[in-house]
Amino acid sequence: MSLIEELQKRRTFGIVSHPDAGKTTLTEKLLLFGGAIQTAGAVKSNKIKKHATSDFMEIEKQRGISVATSVMAFHYGGKKINILDTPGHKDFAEDTFRTLTAVDSAIVVIDVAKGVEEQTEKLVEVCRMRDTPMIVFINKLDREGKDGFDLLDEIEEKLKLKVIPLSWPIGMGQRFKGVYNVYKEELVLFQPHGKQSEEETIRLTDITSDALSPHIGQEAAEELIEEMHIIREVYDRFDRQAYLEGKISPVFFGSAVNNFGVKELLDCYIDISPTPLPRKAEERVVHPEEPKFSGFVFKIHANIDPKHRDRIAFLRIVSGTFRRNTNYQHIRLDKKIKFSNPTSFMAAKKEIIDDAFPGDIVGLYDSGNFKIGDTLTEGEMLHFTGIPSFSPELFRFVNNADPMKYKQLAKGLDQLMDEGVAQLFTLKDSGRKIIGTVGSLQFDVIQYRLEHEYGAKCTYEPHRIYKALWVTSDNEAALKAFMERRRRDIAYDKDGKLVYLAESKWSLKLAQDNHPEVQFRTTSEIVEKSV
Repeated sequence: MSLIEELQKRRTFGIVSHPDAGKTTLTEKLLLFGGAIQTAGAVKSNKIKKHATSDFMEIEKQRGISVATSVMAFHYGGKKINILDTPGHKDFAEDTFRTLTAVDSAIVVIDVAKGVEEQTEKLVEVCRMRDTPMIVFINKLDREGKDGFDLLDEIEEKLKLKVIPLSWPIGMGQRFKGVYNVYKEELVLFQPHGKQSEEETIRLTDITSDALSPHIGQEAAEELIEEMHIIREVYDRFDRQAYLEGKISPVFFGSAVNNFGVKELLDCYIDISPTPLPRKAEERVVHPEEPKFSGFVFKIHANIDPKHRDRIAFLRIVSGTFRRNTNYQHIRLDKKIKFSNPTSFMAAKKEIIDDAFPGDIVGLYDSGNFKIGDTLTEGEMLHFTGIPSFSPELFRFVNNADPMKYKQLAKGLDQLMDEGVAQLFTLKDSGRKIIGTVGSLQFDVIQYRLEHEYGAKCTYEPHRIYKALWVTSDNEAALKAFMERRRRDIAYDKDGKLVYLAESKWSLKLAQDNHPEVQFRTTSEIVEKSV
């Protein structure tokens, strides 16, 4: 099969939402339809000892939330679909923002009762900045919630999306009968058991009262006819090109936990969604149909399999064909690397692959060669742009709670920091270690994973720091004078780069005024603007 044919088969999207909107459950149902799994996990159930397939980290199973991006691939309708299920919790937004650089489209999940929530607004804004095509799935229709038209107005107002309903709910809560598929002009009724079965759907293209009422009752039939009239009057007809340009967002209604409306969403998605898109590099725009391979690392996961202490770099393929046991140029390190066991993912389940194509996400076993944002090519110097980095906002001293496990703690911290969800600083004077994160929940996750994956225990002490700033200067004497004067606040990051830990906004301004030849930056990259 040619590269162009492989491209036409690929679809890569991320699922984003506020926590507890049902995003992971929707992922499960999509995998069920794709035949990738046989039984959906009960994400929060303590009675059923199953867990969501995409929540493979132990702490996710315990808490019932996603704290790491999961990558899953399956085949459906002649297409290969790559799903990236992202954390919804705000403390892990950095992981989600990076993941959105690796997708070509997104599905936004909204709780019918809660409507548009804060984290959804932030994530959609990131998608909108990149003109990422978005489909909205309004979930939990088996519960009472907001009126459908009110929700559409709220999405347009808060998310700044122009919406086009492509399915419409029939009732809500206990009155929920199913969905009308506007896109295919079909009525689809489901039984609330969560299974996938064609036999239990009834399809009707005619929505006159006489055709509808035997299935959903006279009152519901009249209500649907009236609402469909409003939809056709108020909303434009669906235009695929406008969707691909990020100008309109189709909306689907359903209940993921009961499989209401999920198949309609998936069938429409593979029909309208984009094939792999070009990516911007500092040097030029790279197109997927180019014959030479290129790709970038957007995520690193340490210890994905505790039995084998795996460290895996997630690579998004941008162009050409990636082949096993082939030498590729690691641009940052300026050296050739080949991979004997590249993997594809179905959550925690992995299988070795011989080749992969643009849009695919490949897992590369890594002994410490990769950082987030690294580029692999067949030799061309490319640096893909747009992978965000965040300065930590919360800081704590980390202490070893078990002196016998010093090596395990050091290794665990080293590997977990490579994932990019936290940063480690070592004070120059005392050698004490400080963890900086963008959210407090990350401290709990690090502590939990250190104990359960590395057999090391740690405790924290609060440490008041306003901001961590990387410092450089062309004047060596000026830098030395600054370090001597501020020696109590000087630390090194994981890569040995110099960091100033400012206690307050005032102390930072004082340092900048007193040391004008020293540059203070919010990330470790030299290209970052000074503050």
